[in-house]
Amino acid sequence: MNPESTPASPHKRRVRYSGRHPRRFEEKYKELNPERYGAEVQKIIESGKTPAGSHRSICVREIMEVLAPKPGEIAVDATLGYGGHALEILRAIQPGGRLVGLDVDPMEMPKTETRLRSVGAPAESLIIRRSNFAGLPQVLAGEGIPGADIILADLGLSSMQIDNPARGFTFKFEGPLDLRLNPERGRPASALLATLKEPELIRILQDNADEPDAGLLAKGILQAQLRYPITTTTGLAEVIREAFRSAHRNKTKDEANTSIRRVFQALRIAVNDEFGALDMFLRNLPGCSNSGGRVAILTFHSGEDRRVKKAFQDGKRAGVYSSIAEEIIRPSREETRSNPRASSAKLRWAIRA
Repeated sequence: MNPESTPASPHKRRVRYSGRHPRRFEEKYKELNPERYGAEVQKIIESGKTPAGSHRSICVREIMEVLAPKPGEIAVDATLGYGGHALEILRAIQPGGRLVGLDVDPMEMPKTETRLRSVGAPAESLIIRRSNFAGLPQVLAGEGIPGADIILADLGLSSMQIDNPARGFTFKFEGPLDLRLNPERGRPASALLATLKEPELIRILQDNADEPDAGLLAKGILQAQLRYPITTTTGLAEVIREAFRSAHRNKTKDEANTSIRRVFQALRIAVNDEFGALDMFLRNLPGCSNSGGRVAILTFHSGEDRRVKKAFQDGKRAGVYSSIAEEIIRPSREETRSNPRASSAKLRWAIRA
């Protein structure tokens, strides 16, 4: 065929932005492109919501006050996420400082590194490594860094992970029942459920989420699992909702959703061995901190906070830490009003002796 007679490819029009608030994650191209649609994204933020595909860092002011970063210091952001905290710390330790950022998420980490390197700090001042924070000693040793002046760990999920149905963290939209922070390692929650006996699932729901109806929900989930494999987020949510309704006819939809969130949280913690990684991180912290080094940890549920509180108290009694937070620091009322996802955050700090 003559090249000149080849028909031109038909022009593909972009999918119309379906209404003021499209429901599907993939349709929210304005929120996913804040550089082009800044005004629309700002309206979403001002309404107290988090734009899809982005993250609003929590307790930034409080964390900066606790860590008090100074030019020339070595800092670690052990859970890089969207990079909001890291960006503020990186700016504060210039000139001469270095920031080591760790994260396990292979999908979000490259985007965050690009974002951080675009601020103009010297290339050598930013070190990004794909690692769980439990591996912090190995990362520092590999970089020839004997200890850090600042260490931050934000244990919450990023909004990018929560909002994207393909990651399997939300029950609001159908997606694979995955729940892995690193989808390239381990087994998804659907595979874990297929192997659990009732006593094991009860223990997971109690230990990882303080679920008061652990026995009832575990029985309902595993009975449904015998009829058909539970492989989607909405499938699991409906099973939990039905088990909850059968025992609590007078309870509200919001109360049922609270139990659904607890089950998802408990399975996520189990799938990623989050408590095991946190325990190792807390044991390693003193050895990774310079004398006078400041540590801040942001938690989002009681299981995490109990571990951090005990580790800091034990460390102070042993003389490892010179001072610790006697009371938790919470987000301001203004922050929780503008960003409801901040409401469960608890900040604790410690200073290396």
